Formats: sequence, C-alpha cells, structure tokens
Amino acid sequence: MDANTPREDSAGGWSQFGDKPPTTGTFTPPGPVLPPPPPPQRPRAGFMLTRKAVAGLALAAFAALTATALGGGAVGAYVAGAGQPVPTVTKTVASPVFRTASGQLTVAQVAEKVQPSVVMIQGQSAEGSGVVLSEDGLILTNNHVVSGQGKQLTVKFSDGKTAKATVVGTDPATDLAVIRAEGVSGLAKVTLGDSDQLKVGDDVLAIGSPLGLDGTVTSGIISALDRTVTAGGGRGDQQLPPGWGGQQQSQAEEPTTLGGMIQTDAAINPGNSGGALVNAAGELVGINSAVAADGVNLGFAIPVNTAKQVSEQLISKGKVTHAFLGVSVTDATGDVPGALIRQVSAGSPAEKAGLKQGDLITKIGETAVTGGDTVVGQVRGFKVGQQVPVTYQRDGKTDTVTVTMEEKN
Repeated sequence: MDANTPREDSAGGWSQFGDKPPTTGTFTPPGPVLPPPPPPQRPRAGFMLTRKAVAGLALAAFAALTATALGGGAVGAYVAGAGQPVPTVTKTVASPVFRTASGQLTVAQVAEKVQPSVVMIQGQSAEGSGVVLSEDGLILTNNHVVSGQGKQLTVKFSDGKTAKATVVGTDPATDLAVIRAEGVSGLAKVTLGDSDQLKVGDDVLAIGSPLGLDGTVTSGIISALDRTVTAGGGRGDQQLPPGWGGQQQSQAEEPTTLGGMIQTDAAINPGNSGGALVNAAGELVGINSAVAADGVNLGFAIPVNTAKQVSEQLISKGKVTHAFLGVSVTDATGDVPGALIRQVSAGSPAEKAGLKQGDLITKIGETAVTGGDTVVGQVRGFKVGQQVPVTYQRDGKTDTVTVTMEEKN
C-alpha cells in the first residue's frame, strides 16, 4: 500500500504515523539511522595571510557555496481579514543595511555595484585580489600578495580582460601595496567608506578571488573591531587550505603585526587577500588580509582609513612615513594585563613623555592593551605628529601621559 494512502482497516490515522497524528519533530522517515556527526575540533591559535600559492595546485573538489541574503528594516503589515495595520516601531539605523524595504540596496545590488572594482592579481607563484583606486589603473592590494613576485604581475578584471602590472610601492609594516595596471583606462574605481563609523553587527560583503575563483562574493557581519593580529612567519605552504597538495615555497613569510583590524565572519579564503570588504552601501571599509589558520569564518581586514592614508603616500612618494614611540615591550606576566616596557630609547617620544623601563602600559589611545602586540599594532596605525594618551602603571599607581608621535628614522 502506498504510504500516502489512508489506512482502510482503522478508524483514523495514516499508515506512516500509525493511529495517532504526528506531533512536531516526531516523524522519522524510513531508512537507516545515520550516526551523529563527530564533535567539531577545538581550533588552534594562529593566523595566516590569505594569498593563495598557485604553483602545482591540484583542485580535487570544492564545497558547495551557499549565499545567504541578509535582511534589515521594518515594513507595515496588515492582519489578514481585519484590514487594520499592525503598529510598527520606527527606529533610526546609523549604519546601512541590506534591503528588505524600499530605498536601500540588496545584497545582489551591492555585489553588482562593487564587483567591477575588484580584480584578481596573479604572480609567478601566488595570487590574490585587489581594489581599483583610479580609472587609469592604480590598484590597492596587500604587500604579501605582490612580495617576491618580481615583475611578473597580471591583473584580471571582472569583464575577463587582463593587463600587465607594475609595483608602485609597498609597505610591509601595514601589509599594503599599490600596483598599476598598464594600458588601461575608464576603470570602475571603488567608493571609499569610513571605517571609523563601523559597528559590531554591521552587514558586510567580502569580494575577491578565493582559490582562484574570481568575482566571489560572501556575506556576513562585522563580528569585532580593533583586533591585533600577528600573521605570517611560517613557510609558504601554510597558505594552502588543509588537505591540499602543491609545491612548497621555501622562503618564510616575515611576520607582520597589525593593529586596529576589522574582524568579520564573511567567509575569507586563500586568494581573498587584497580584496574588498564593503558595507551595505557598497562602500569599501576594509582590505581583506588574514584568516585564523584553524578557525571557521574568522577573517580580518585592514581598515580603509588606514589603507587610504598608506596608499596616498605610496602613490605620491613610493614609501610610507611611520610613527615612532621608542619602546621595546613584552607581555605582562602579573594579574594586570598589559605590555611591560623593557627598554626606552634615548630621545624618543616615550622618553620625552616620561615613560620609563618597568612601566606597565595598560591603554594606548582608546585601546586597552592585552600584550606587547597591541602596542606594536596600534603604533603602526598612528600618524606622525599625532598626540596619543598612554595609560600606565608604576609602583602600583596608574597615570596617563600624552605622547607626540615622531617619524621613525
């Protein structure tokens, strides 16, 4: 008897449920019982840059990619048959959100707007992504995307066209670089946003070329702000996803400590480096740069305000002027988190402000210090001449001084 045919020898009920109607969650379809999935492994600490090594890669299989459209906003609704509108609460939203009501952009519209401004960058042994800054071919990317690639750079645009590219300037301290595509014009340059206006929970899209799949779009939110990330420092084959084979690169990546990073759960993979992190208005808010090596959807982007400052100097001078504090620090080992000053350079801004060896820095600028990397990362984001408050402890007492940042010689 067909499973969807009512039973004839009983007063009621359906054959697949017996004599009693089903209740929520009780129906189990026929077939073997599958064992429960294994518990997830505990992620290990560490971050990796997201340039993708291309030499000798064999793509065995790809996981299916699922895009989820995010929604926000409120619309009035009517109760069925009553003809009366349901009262809605009007709320002012400071950040743009993907549309479920009229007047804002959908995920698809944001992607369509930004994709022409994002390119794939291919080198001799690695590839990544980049963002178009000017109609005549200036492109912003990560330093680790172009580092070691020599003059063999090729840019692939969203329409499939390609062009050779040369390096305008690089800045390893902030992991940023600018290249120029040759013989091009009329490119769609990206619209720059303001990363200082970001809030945790804001909707974002990551656009780039993960695993060589150019024009890939993933969606998510800003999951945290002002992270300090130390990435690199391992062999080149650490850029490969787990389980992938390929030619190992012999050189080691120089570790880079970056402060003020944007954390996002929008999926970022090898090849996304240098690509765009955009808000729901289609404005660039970050440059995707690193992922947690063993985490799930833990990606990090350089804030666009930092990228703008660095790229302008690279374009105009070919190099970047960095601020200088003048201390060497290590992680605190006591009950109070912070960075312990091991040495203060003579004549440095730190010495002029009164900081001494043995002081425990607990806050720099507006950022609480959890270790030495926090101080290093924050200083790299300051400007020459900027006045920065530094809170420290000395002999059990807390004090704050103002340090005027100077140019690092």
